Amino acid sequence: MNMYPQAYLDYLIFFQAERDYFECHEVLEAYWKEHPGDPHSLAFVGLIQLAVGLYHQRRGNFAGAVKMLQSSWNHLSEEHIEALGMHPKTLKDSIAERIKALNSGTPVYEDIELPIQDPRLLEQCQQESRRLGLLWSVPSDISNEHLIHKHTLRDRSKVIEEREVQIRKRQQQKGVSS
Repeated sequence: MNMYPQAYLDYLIFFQAERDYFECHEVLEAYWKEHPGDPHSLAFVGLIQLAVGLYHQRRGNFAGAVKMLQSSWNHLSEEHIEALGMHPKTLKDSIAERIKALNSGTPVYEDIELPIQDPRLLEQCQQESRRLGLLWSVPSDISNEHLIHKHTLRDRSKVIEEREVQIRKRQQQKGVSS
């Protein structure tokens, strides 16, 4: 039996094996929105913000990175981090060190390793990575433009189409025709 949500496992694979912080954000945010009563909601927000902060830093948006990483640090309680199979002090120290480096003007990008301390969780993630043909704890491929600038390069046509559908629905509910 799996004691962690699949979206969390997916987040870990995106974070640690693909270094796709944009997808980390997408997959865990979708779960968080669908499960507002989850006892780990605040930790999920913190992990989402960690991924977004690293995404910003890797793109050179240092102010955005600091803002997200500070918020991440604030959302990640030690109790919830530990319940998600990670070492809380190591994770929070890594985030604090990154914030300090960004604020001191030495923002050289390096990946953060998630300190997974649950051996079953780590083995599950490593097995899934192998199944997907991925390497666990591989460094970011800084030369991969799609990975680094994903939010600007992705196809947004479905998002735009859905937004227009929702606008039309609201207009119809108000009795306004377009």
